[in-house]
Amino acid sequence: MKLIRPEARVEGGGPERSQALAILEPRCRRPRGAFTLLEVTIACAIFFIAAFAILELVTRSLAGARSLQKRDPDPGIILHALSLTNTFEEGTMSGDFEDIAPGMYKDYRWEALITEIGSNGLFQVDVFSYNKNRHGENPVIIVGQFWRPNSKPGSATKGRP
Repeated sequence: MKLIRPEARVEGGGPERSQALAILEPRCRRPRGAFTLLEVTIACAIFFIAAFAILELVTRSLAGARSLQKRDPDPGIILHALSLTNTFEEGTMSGDFEDIAPGMYKDYRWEALITEIGSNGLFQVDVFSYNKNRHGENPVIIVGQFWRPNSKPGSATKGRP
């Protein structure tokens, strides 16, 4: 690169002046119009680190909220099991949810009341589930009706087939 001494300045506006100014300016300078690949990579890395930190925080808070929820058993489990039978007999049945799902629903019991509501073999099954340690709480109730014509006659038919 050539340098022009201050005393060798070119006066005027001719081609010598523009040539002298071009020598003083470095030729490697380009106008910055976009980001470099390194800058974009660093920006993406910072963004993804922040995004994954936020996702981890949300995941942990949801897991914490889920662990605080009270999980009661669904009496529909018992109703489903009873729906698989071919015949019903009027009366009551009861049991523990611990027998069905060990360790999941400790201290929860269920009762099923089976009554004949139609003379054609239509039965209603009321299933109650409750926590045996909390007597003041209302039980969860589910009701289902099933047609079982091969069942023994009950109260609706007054014992006659």
